[in-house]
Amino acid sequence: MERVELHGTPETLLITLCAKARESELLDSLLRDRYSLQALQQIDYDFARLRIGPAEQVGIALRAKLFDDWVRDFLARHPSCVVLQLGCGLDSRVFRVDPPASVQWFEVDFPQVIALREKLYPPRENCHLLATSLTEPDWWRAVPTGRPVLLVAEGVLPYVETDAVFWLLRALTAHFGAGELVFDGYSRLGIRLLQWNPMIRRTGAVLHWGIDEPWELEQQVPGLRFCDAIEAYDRDQIARLSLGMRLLYDITLAIPAMRRMGRLLRYRFGA
Repeated sequence: MERVELHGTPETLLITLCAKARESELLDSLLRDRYSLQALQQIDYDFARLRIGPAEQVGIALRAKLFDDWVRDFLARHPSCVVLQLGCGLDSRVFRVDPPASVQWFEVDFPQVIALREKLYPPRENCHLLATSLTEPDWWRAVPTGRPVLLVAEGVLPYVETDAVFWLLRALTAHFGAGELVFDGYSRLGIRLLQWNPMIRRTGAVLHWGIDEPWELEQQVPGLRFCDAIEAYDRDQIARLSLGMRLLYDITLAIPAMRRMGRLLRYRFGA
């Protein structure tokens, strides 16, 4: 058992790990993430204190599956690309997606998180670990250029201060030249509400960056071009929730300001 003592933003990775693992134990699991389940079983941590319920398990697993689908779509169009996971945490996407050997995959996160990944997950050819804060300058120079790049930022950008988000994305798009960026974008209202989420409050993490309209990021990072958004989830998956959660979901979809609180956004840059 690996004793885990994380605090603040790094501790939030345990929320997503636990949710994906617990959802994968269900008979009707969408994610079927055996790697997350194995990792969870090796961690010495009081997950009960996070109080991750069935709704959170399904919601986080569904979000991960949608990101997986976007990654698979990019790999199908660019089989010799670079995939860069920003703030990878303990996500096992590289095992779930199982990219071909022609893909160079990079996982980026704080040094203590990468050290934990090395203990919990087996090494994989062409999967490289970069132990650094996203706001450290020039860490991306360790990643090769000359190929299309997919920047995956699941559950990380809201924890980065606003100016640093723009600085980071300008640097990455300039360095790589061409590719796509996918992330979960929360409105400013969504950020305020998430800050009061009991799971996040128990970690002490602080959220910063919100985006109300996709074109806002185009103005701050001129090379980015908005191309796609997912606001509504699969009804078959929503049906797995309790009646109260299903009603809340329908209310959210009916009110534009609430529908924009949490979306998955995709941008392109370069040729």
